Amino acid sequence: MITIDENKINEILERGIIADILPTKKELKERLMSGDKLRFYIGADPTAKALHLGHAQNLMLLENFRKLGHEVIFLIGDFTGMIGDPTDKGAARVRQTREDVENNFKGWLEQTKNILSFEDKENPVLVKYNSEWLGKLNFAEVLELASNFTVQQMLERDMFDKRMKENKPIHVHEFMYPLMQGYDSVAMDVDVELCGTDQIFNALAGRTLLRKLKNKEKFVVSANLIQDEKTGMLMSKSNGTGVFLDLNSNDLYGAIMSQPDGMIRPLALGCTQISLDYIEEMMGLENPRDAKMKLAFEITKIYHGEEKAKEAEENFKTQFQKNEIPENIEEFEVKEGEGILTVLNQIGFVTSNGEARRKVTEKAVKLDGESVEDPTYTIEKGEKIIKLGRKIAKLIIK
Repeated sequence: MITIDENKINEILERGIIADILPTKKELKERLMSGDKLRFYIGADPTAKALHLGHAQNLMLLENFRKLGHEVIFLIGDFTGMIGDPTDKGAARVRQTREDVENNFKGWLEQTKNILSFEDKENPVLVKYNSEWLGKLNFAEVLELASNFTVQQMLERDMFDKRMKENKPIHVHEFMYPLMQGYDSVAMDVDVELCGTDQIFNALAGRTLLRKLKNKEKFVVSANLIQDEKTGMLMSKSNGTGVFLDLNSNDLYGAIMSQPDGMIRPLALGCTQISLDYIEEMMGLENPRDAKMKLAFEITKIYHGEEKAKEAEENFKTQFQKNEIPENIEEFEVKEGEGILTVLNQIGFVTSNGEARRKVTEKAVKLDGESVEDPTYTIEKGEKIIKLGRKIAKLIIK
C-alpha cells in the first residue's frame, strides 16, 4: 500500500535534510503522489567496521521512504570497497582485500537494525551486495560501460584537478569507480538514489547509464553532510566530532554531549525523528547544554532503548556534578594547534611560561578530566574543559 498523503511526503522533503533533488523536487513529488511503487537505494562501501551518524541520517531518510510503502535497498559496496572511492581524496586510497571488506561490514546490519526495518513482514528493507553483479562483468562488458564516459568528464572532478596541479598520480582504477557505482543503478533497476552531497558525481554516472542502457530516468536525492551550523565544520573522526554507531549507551550519550553547540540542530533534524516543533522548543532553551541533553537522550534511545538512554543520562549528570562544572563557565576561543603553555597564559590561569611549564610537569592541568603531562602538548579542534586547581574554563578550539 503506497501512501500518497501530501503532508507525510512534505514532512520528508521539507525537513531540512535534503540538499538537492535531480532533475527536480517537483517531478519527484509528482511521482510520489502518483501512487507508483518506486525503488529507492542507498549504498555504502565497507571502509570501516562501524557506521557513523552521517550514514545514519541517510539511512533514516531511506527508512522514511519505506514507510510510505516504497521498495528500499541498502546496498553494501563489497566490490567497490576493494577499489576505493577517490571522492575528496588527495591521494589514492590504500586498496582493501576481500577479507578486510568482509570484516568491516560484519557488524553493519546489527548497528542499523534500530533504524532500518529488515524484519518488516510486508515491506522489509532489502540488503544487496554489489559483488553480485560487478564481480561477474567480463572485460568486454567493462569496456562497453566505459564507452559511455569521457576522460574529460572524469577530470572535471575537483580532487582529480587538484592532483594534476600538484603533480600527484591518478590511477586508472579510480576513473573506473564512478562507472562501477553507476552500474549499481542499472543492475538494480532503481528509480531513486539517495546519497550525500559528496557523492553526486557518482550518482549522476548511474543516471547517465540508466538513460543510455534502459532509457529510464533516475532521481538523485542528495542529503546535506552533517556540519556545525555556526562554524561550517563537518562532523568527522579527524576533527574529533565523529560519532560511531557501535558505541555503548554511555559513550554514545557522552559523544553527543561533547559536540559543539552548532551541531545540535543538524543532528536533531537528521539523526532523530522528533518533530520540528520539538526541535524549535529545544533550540529555545536558555542553556544549550539542556538542549544537548535532550538530543543525546533521543539519539541514545534510538540505538539502545529508553531504559539505557535514561541510565546514560543519569550517569552523565552524576559525572557532571562530580566534575563540578558551573553552568556559567567562562569560555575562551583558542586556535587549533596552540601549545598548552600558551593557552594557559592566554586564559589567565598563569602569569608566565615558567609557571605554566611547572604546573604541567606537576600534572596539575587537566583537559576533560585527563592530566596534561607534556609541556609541548598542542590543542586539537573541538570543545574541552580545562582545569587548574579551582580555576576552570571551557575552551572552544577552532
